[in-house]
Amino acid sequence: MTHRIAVIGGDGVGPEVTNQALTVLSAVADRFGFAYETTDYDLGGRRYLTTGEVLPETVQTELATHDAILLGAVGTPEIPPGVLERGLLLKLRFDFDLYVNLRPVKLYPGVASPISGLGPEDCDLVVVRENTEGLYTGAGSVTGRDTPQEVATQESLNTYVAIERIVRFAFELAIARRNHLTLCHKTNVLTYAGDLWQRTFDKVAADFPSVRTDYVHVDAACLYLVADPGRFDVIVTDNLFGDIITDLGAAIQGGLGLAASANLNPTRRFPSMFEPVHGSAPDIAGRGWANPVASVLSLAMCLQHLGEGAASRAVEDAAVSVLPDLKTMGGPDMGMSTSEIGALIVSRLVK
Repeated sequence: MTHRIAVIGGDGVGPEVTNQALTVLSAVADRFGFAYETTDYDLGGRRYLTTGEVLPETVQTELATHDAILLGAVGTPEIPPGVLERGLLLKLRFDFDLYVNLRPVKLYPGVASPISGLGPEDCDLVVVRENTEGLYTGAGSVTGRDTPQEVATQESLNTYVAIERIVRFAFELAIARRNHLTLCHKTNVLTYAGDLWQRTFDKVAADFPSVRTDYVHVDAACLYLVADPGRFDVIVTDNLFGDIITDLGAAIQGGLGLAASANLNPTRRFPSMFEPVHGSAPDIAGRGWANPVASVLSLAMCLQHLGEGAASRAVEDAAVSVLPDLKTMGGPDMGMSTSEIGALIVSRLVK
């Protein structure tokens, strides 16, 4: 079988880190003997500024025929916030039903956490974020815009169907890890949405008696992530809370340059999308200062999804092995350029 992978390099450092991930993909495919083909798509800020298009319907139809999507990063300072986020990233999540946002938070050997005394044995968790509902659906309204009487509402949409499937996915993931699942919400204040999440969680838990369960308010979760991340194995949460706590998790593990993510459609009806969490960083684009490790780790998650488990583990091991060789996790003082880090990962991979 040939894996068909769509590639969206995007803007800023996106193409730079994605190119390194593709170099690693070529090497690991040779080593493990699987076939793949890639198709490049020019989507992001550059295309929007040139043509006014964000995601043409014909392009979206083509993307749907692939097995996976590798995304670099999108965004340029010239484009107002929300245009690319809603028109490209959220549109793909919603239209392709990428209802699982998976974010590992893992501290690797040789990487210094900003949390004093924290080591790799203290931080190894996964956040399962519901990716298609909540406050991100765009429901709401504004009246009296630009007047003293302006009123803006933003509505959070929560359905049993979406909550049940994300919670069930999280329980299944917990079984594959350390049999511990924590629900993170704000049930004491968000008494409608939070109640639905809690009741659904409790109902699904009955199907997984071996999994230990816990609940924490999202504000307490932020405290525990800093003070005691080892208390967590798998966290399941809603769209907004997941967006926030995963960036906190990225900081704890050493920075966004190490943060990989997956946007999954577990039914495989549509391609899943894999991307480093960092932005396009236009201020350093073209300087070779971007750390490609997060992009390579996102590739490892992609390979796992495609059924190439051994290749996935090899890519992760090779990417992690170079971290002690870096002086910093990103910027001009890494000690190696973006391409040099990619080459070192390949050399570790093929040994």
